[in-house]
Amino acid sequence: MATYLQWRRFVFFDKELVKEPQGNDGAAPGAAPASGPAAAKFLCLPPGITVCDSGRGSLVFGDMEGQIWFLPRSLQLTGFQAYKLRVTHLYQLKQHNILASVGEDEEGINPLVKIWNLEKRDGGNPLCTRIFPAIPGTEPTVVSCLTVHENLNFMAIGFTDGSVTLNKGDITRDRHSKTQILHKGNYPVTGLAFRQAGKTTHLFVVTTENVQSYIVSGKDYPRVELDTHGCGLRCSALSDPSQDLQFIVAGDECVYLYQPDERGPCFAFEGHKLIAHWFRGYLVIVSRDRKVSPKSEFTSRDSQSSDKQILNIYDLCNKFIAYSAVFEDVVDVLAEWGSLYVLTRDGRVHALQEKDTQTKLEMLFKKNLFEMAINLAKSQHLDSDGLAQIFMQYGDHLYSKGNHDGAVQQYIRTIGKLEPSYVIRKFLDAQRIHNLTAYLQTLHRQSLANADHTTLLLNCYTKLKDSSKLEEFIKNYQEALRYIGKLPFEQAESNMKRYGKILMHHIPEQTTQLLKGLCTDYRPSLEGRGDREAPGCRANSEEFIPIFANNPRELKAFLEHMSEVQPDSPQGIYDTLLELRLQNWAHEEDPQVKEKLHAEAISLLKSGRFCDVFDKALVLCQMHDFQDGVLYLYEQGKLFQQIMHYHMQHEQYRQVIAVCERHGEQEPSLWEQALSYFARKEEDCKEYVAAVLKHIESRNLMPPLLVVQTLAHNSTATLSVIRDYLVQKLQKQSQQIAQDELRVRRYREETTRIRQEIQELKASPKIFQKTKCSICNSALELPSVHFLCGHSFHQHCFESYSESDADCPTCLPENRKVMDMIRAQEQKRDLHDQFQHQLKCSNDSFSVIADYFGRGVFNKLTLLTDPPTARLTGSLETGLQRDLLMHARRGT
Repeated sequence: MATYLQWRRFVFFDKELVKEPQGNDGAAPGAAPASGPAAAKFLCLPPGITVCDSGRGSLVFGDMEGQIWFLPRSLQLTGFQAYKLRVTHLYQLKQHNILASVGEDEEGINPLVKIWNLEKRDGGNPLCTRIFPAIPGTEPTVVSCLTVHENLNFMAIGFTDGSVTLNKGDITRDRHSKTQILHKGNYPVTGLAFRQAGKTTHLFVVTTENVQSYIVSGKDYPRVELDTHGCGLRCSALSDPSQDLQFIVAGDECVYLYQPDERGPCFAFEGHKLIAHWFRGYLVIVSRDRKVSPKSEFTSRDSQSSDKQILNIYDLCNKFIAYSAVFEDVVDVLAEWGSLYVLTRDGRVHALQEKDTQTKLEMLFKKNLFEMAINLAKSQHLDSDGLAQIFMQYGDHLYSKGNHDGAVQQYIRTIGKLEPSYVIRKFLDAQRIHNLTAYLQTLHRQSLANADHTTLLLNCYTKLKDSSKLEEFIKNYQEALRYIGKLPFEQAESNMKRYGKILMHHIPEQTTQLLKGLCTDYRPSLEGRGDREAPGCRANSEEFIPIFANNPRELKAFLEHMSEVQPDSPQGIYDTLLELRLQNWAHEEDPQVKEKLHAEAISLLKSGRFCDVFDKALVLCQMHDFQDGVLYLYEQGKLFQQIMHYHMQHEQYRQVIAVCERHGEQEPSLWEQALSYFARKEEDCKEYVAAVLKHIESRNLMPPLLVVQTLAHNSTATLSVIRDYLVQKLQKQSQQIAQDELRVRRYREETTRIRQEIQELKASPKIFQKTKCSICNSALELPSVHFLCGHSFHQHCFESYSESDADCPTCLPENRKVMDMIRAQEQKRDLHDQFQHQLKCSNDSFSVIADYFGRGVFNKLTLLTDPPTARLTGSLETGLQRDLLMHARRGT
């Protein structure tokens, strides 16, 4: 049992009265009128508050008039009429916007449970999704407590007659839930709490005389008796995971903590307990001194007599009282918005805001309570840098008091965060060689010492004449490496990671050999003989690269060995090898050696190991100005623009043309860029301009006017440069014009002929003189079928081959082409009208055009045998084609 008498008291919370929001010049609904200018500044709740809860960003209150009030963070109080008489219990879920309430609508009628969905509205009020009587039987009794599981599948109600009902299923609907009596007893139920552990759900039940737990997630609801003493109303709570979700029962003598199957620790806190609450790792207890005559724990809530009460906030982990204050007639304690709120009988709300961690630590530092500060920082999950700062201040404090042994222990805890020279200088000045040696030894054990630290430690060993430590420190590196080679794989790997840098510094070749074996096919050597039958192990070679930090020659040998022997080595091996080869190539001055290194780097790039890290390889080549590698990676990545720009920057004209010839089919814009590039050159580039123009003309990449405008930037370019290009262009255009005119003339003649045929069909009779069937080419026999188009068929041939009674089988394919053309033209016309309308009405014309481009409206489309340049009067042709088809009807 732990007593709080020795616990230190601190003021880790700031207390203030909650004020009215700015602009609210009236009191809260139902509040007593304020007197004086200062009284109106503080928030005053409606009178008659009987029950409180919090969650989902609001404080929730129920009063004797049947109203439920909500106080959000804006402090704008709102409410609605939930019951006709009074509200007795509230439970606001923390993970759902669901509120459960118990109250009365009529005198003498059993209390009702109502479930409210606060996200939905019914006539301005929250939607009541379910109403049912709290008491399942006919025996009248009073509800004492209420709790709901956050999964909305369990709700428990406790009564003063000692019974507990369990509502299982969806609590928001009648159809999906059922109610049963879980517990019967002789003592009033004072507290309930659900605890979830994995898939198991427990329900803690506490009465005035005992504590027990039930497993409600299974069948038969097994029960465990936890203790033979209980607590009063509102004197139980469930802790958070920092206290392992234990059930807290605050009795008058002690505060007990319970697991579902056993009792945990207890704390002797004096005073008659009125309220127990858990808040962010703290236990909040409101108690009354024993000297005051105690009130009934079931009537204290309704008592109107003045009563001084003490609120204590306990830190159970660190064993101190974080805050203590006296209040008058506390109604309840609520937690929301990261703060505690104490509601008193006069309607005032007191806010308790926790100080930040740094402020609390500074308060402890001023009192030299460093151990407590360390424990507090750990419980507040302060990072390692913050802890190291506390260790340093603690060490400085002990050092100033002359406790050098204690100080060095604290300084050792700062290794890795605090500069070692800060500590070394202190103990050198104080001539505390023993303490300095202890610090340097730890520094070496954590592999954070440099050469100066090693020299200083050797001097300390020498002055202390500690030959055993000196010999232990200066060991035989060859022997040490041989010993590591005999160890099992896991131990060998661990020791090489720890001592690899030291061994590499002293015996680099032997260490490299061991690392090669460790990362390929390691087998421990037994008395000089390797066990070749045992399966070999393989370490991650990438993790040992830092060991070669000061040994580039050995690093290169190790990386090349790994890339040859183990092609599936981690990517870091190849990245490091490429960087190393590029560094050697960049710093090499011998041309022959430089050429060899160049070939090695290119070979590594072409190995295919950098497909997934293309950008990283490109950055390495650019950093070392390895241009051949850059060009190769550009080509592999299809970055033809970058290849072109590289040759342009270096004025390599022939290479520019070669890039266009090699990749121009994939990216035609290269020829346009080449022409623009040569056009801006002041020197004579007629040869290259002519070559570019030849390709542009053959592929029709640019309009002639744009070519002329581009070449106008070149002061040396004359008309002779583009004369051939312009002549060929003009000749082609002349030929095209002639072809278009011929095609127009032919279309006009065809149109005239079709019009004459239509007129003849309308005005003159049609004589059918066909003697042979157009399908089987046999002599016609009755019955036969004749069409206005001039084709005739046997009836049985027509019925066998025709797809429609109204269409000629011979003319149908051509007629379909014509109809498709008509539909396409009509759709195109409608789409054009719609596009023009949207373009005129839209505020963002660019978005309209981009949308039509995305839908492929402007893509080039050639319909059937339509010539690409023929643009005759579409409406006229459409009318003629429609008339022709409509008059081509079946005749017999």
